[in-house]
Amino acid sequence: MLRISNGMKLVVGLGNPGKRYERTRHNVGFMMLDSLAKDLGIKFKENKARKVLFAKTDNIELIKPQTFMNRSGMPLSAIAKKHNVAPKDILVISDDIDMELGKLRYREGGSSGGHRGLQSIIDHLGANKFPRLKVGIGRPNTLAPDEYVTSNFSITQLSQIKKILPQAVAIIQSKFLK
Repeated sequence: MLRISNGMKLVVGLGNPGKRYERTRHNVGFMMLDSLAKDLGIKFKENKARKVLFAKTDNIELIKPQTFMNRSGMPLSAIAKKHNVAPKDILVISDDIDMELGKLRYREGGSSGGHRGLQSIIDHLGANKFPRLKVGIGRPNTLAPDEYVTSNFSITQLSQIKKILPQAVAIIQSKFLK
């Protein structure tokens, strides 16, 4: 099992709660966390008080906020404060409408780029210097962006996302959980 030498790390996947959103583009962060949890051999549990699903080892906690996307920062900041985790030790995985479907990009910080979930986290942490892994979901042809991100992947698109899961886990392990 993977071990970390420098304390607690949080890995947060962004998405929307509930069955209705399970296979939507906005929930690609949750999909990535499911793959990472499987790789680490851990299972998610619910913490209703904190409004999250979480899975953890001694020094890694995976978090799926169970608030809607634009309120993701609230539960994350509470958990970060509880564990005294600095923003540099919090990785956020989110969808990116401006990237080609299936592309991955790791960055150490930056702006929200208009992503409301990232903006909520920036607002609640009071910092934008936290690592993030962005997953390309492509730009819509006919739907408005808000409709597009909350619509389901096609079977072909979902297959493309599933193909990059091992690559995403490898990036998380090599760049963040090193």
